[in-house]
Amino acid sequence: MMIEISGLKAGYIKGSHVLQGLSMAIDKGQSVALMGRNGMGKTTLMRSIVGHLQASAGTIRFDGADITNRPPYRIARAGIGYVPQGRDIFHDFTVEENLRMGLLGKPGLGTQVPAWAYEMFPILEERRSQRAGTMSGGQQQQLAIMRALLGKPQLLILDEPSEGIQPSIVHDIGTALRRYADTQGLTVLLVEQNLDLVSLLAHHALFMENGTIVERVDDISRLHDDPDLINRYLTV
Repeated sequence: MMIEISGLKAGYIKGSHVLQGLSMAIDKGQSVALMGRNGMGKTTLMRSIVGHLQASAGTIRFDGADITNRPPYRIARAGIGYVPQGRDIFHDFTVEENLRMGLLGKPGLGTQVPAWAYEMFPILEERRSQRAGTMSGGQQQQLAIMRALLGKPQLLILDEPSEGIQPSIVHDIGTALRRYADTQGLTVLLVEQNLDLVSLLAHHALFMENGTIVERVDDISRLHDDPDLINRYLTV
């Protein structure tokens, strides 16, 4: 099991929980979409996994080790990459400087951006000397994803990667990520409401309501074929 979460409780106000004893597990090499309406706790779960938010109860185990409430840098070094909503790139740095940040603190990975990074997203090589803040949203998302991948994570967590990006770029990102995940054995946890990206990347979907997992869908085609499912969990 790559990641196993049991009875997790976490929130932003002392004594008030957004996550209500959440439990879930993801096998190695699986890509899983976490779906649900806004405010159901998806981002809270992501932040708890990567150590940006302290859990008040429960456990998070990664590749067999308990990582609950460890500092973020230790969780990153353990093998978890995180691309948050909003991307968090360094706008005044060049593309190459941003990418080199993904190598910091990772022993054995060197300091130079490897060729495969530019092969996966060729626009990054074309713009390698450009300041990241001047790039389009889709290009910035490719940069953020590649910066995370350069740390060679075993688990990649993506929070709303399609937000504000044109459909053709979303498709390119999904295709490239699926190819990389399949060849490298990468495990992916994707928070997303774009059904096309979920269908392209995920093996199955988990639906979240009120801080807990309420349904698992193994047949991804149901996302397009079962309107009742979408109305139940995604329609406002």
